[in-house]
Amino acid sequence: MNHKTLHLVYIALAAVLIAVCSWICIPTLVPFTMQTFAVFCTIFLLGGKRGTAAVLVYLALGCIGVPVFAQFTSGIGILLGTTGGYMVGFLLIGLIYWAAVALLGKKVWVELISMLLGLLTCYAFGTAWFMIVYARTEAPIGLATALAWCVFPFVIPDLCKLGLAFLLAKRIGASRVMR
Repeated sequence: MNHKTLHLVYIALAAVLIAVCSWICIPTLVPFTMQTFAVFCTIFLLGGKRGTAAVLVYLALGCIGVPVFAQFTSGIGILLGTTGGYMVGFLLIGLIYWAAVALLGKKVWVELISMLLGLLTCYAFGTAWFMIVYARTEAPIGLATALAWCVFPFVIPDLCKLGLAFLLAKRIGASRVMR
């Protein structure tokens, strides 16, 4: 199998991993999915370019009607809804990782800091999106309320998922996966 075909297979498998993990819901006070874990794993294992491509494939599948989003939902309406900005923010995580590794090299500290910056950017973009869409569909909402609903309950779980994805990627040996 040539390298281009192998890269396409990895991207497709990673998009499937993100979909499957979006269906896994951890019931807590504020339920969360394993979707961000899969995004982190995908980017750590495939790198920024192919990881971002896998997220894009995942989002495209959901937009055209394949039920890959949380709770087996799909459609452009989900992506344009209140929480769609966080899913679009997954692309930003990949792009930030890609840029950081390209500029500073693939060092552990570069990978981790770029993922943290990507996650913060995802939170910022998703929260702004949430506030705009919520104001149009329900009522204006303050930043503190939006953060309390959409970010604060997810920070610790997301950091745990990031750490677990990093350890898993190192254990699998990201060098075995084509870059």
